Amino acid sequence: MPIRISIADDHPMMIQGLNHVLQRYKHIILAGTYLNGAELMEGLQQHIPDVLLLDIQLPGQTGDELAPLILKKYPDLKILTVTNFDSTLHASSMLRQGVHGYLLKTADEDTLIHAIETVYKGGLFLEKQMRIRLDEIESKIEKAVSAKVSLTPREKETLHLIVNGDTNQQIAEKLFLSVGTIENYRNRILMKLEVKNTAQLVRKALSLGLVD
Repeated sequence: MPIRISIADDHPMMIQGLNHVLQRYKHIILAGTYLNGAELMEGLQQHIPDVLLLDIQLPGQTGDELAPLILKKYPDLKILTVTNFDSTLHASSMLRQGVHGYLLKTADEDTLIHAIETVYKGGLFLEKQMRIRLDEIESKIEKAVSAKVSLTPREKETLHLIVNGDTNQQIAEKLFLSVGTIENYRNRILMKLEVKNTAQLVRKALSLGLVD
């Protein structure tokens, strides 16, 4: 059974190029092409494809605005984002909107076909480097959440003051505690965040979003 494809992209040459590639595959049929969000939404009322190749930069409503609207109305439709944005921010945003894949327009033909087939079968497609970058971000978020949970309220207060540049003596005065207690807090924070000195601590706390 053929895979019916629709393309939403505001560059006619991009649509022509994709069409030229897809014509070489007998199991893929081009069902529709659209230059903007309004055309796309109108076209979907007439013909629902199996897979929609959706650009982010569309006139009127953008791809990340259209994706949740489309999926709410057509939950069985698979959306593959095809874009110039080599950005984890955009990839993460589109995935949160419910799309089934994120592909750069620089991808080769084999990768395009593999991406289409993957999302058609219900899988999630990401190019290797994008997947690695997103996994790294997810790992940082998990570490930040874990660190926030593991720090006690006093340790969090101490951390904020350390990042602010206060000395142990200044922190002790502000928190009405002894210098020895603050030193203990500092050492526990260093151990929990797996760093060796204050400079590393400040950098890691900022990178994990533990302090503003």
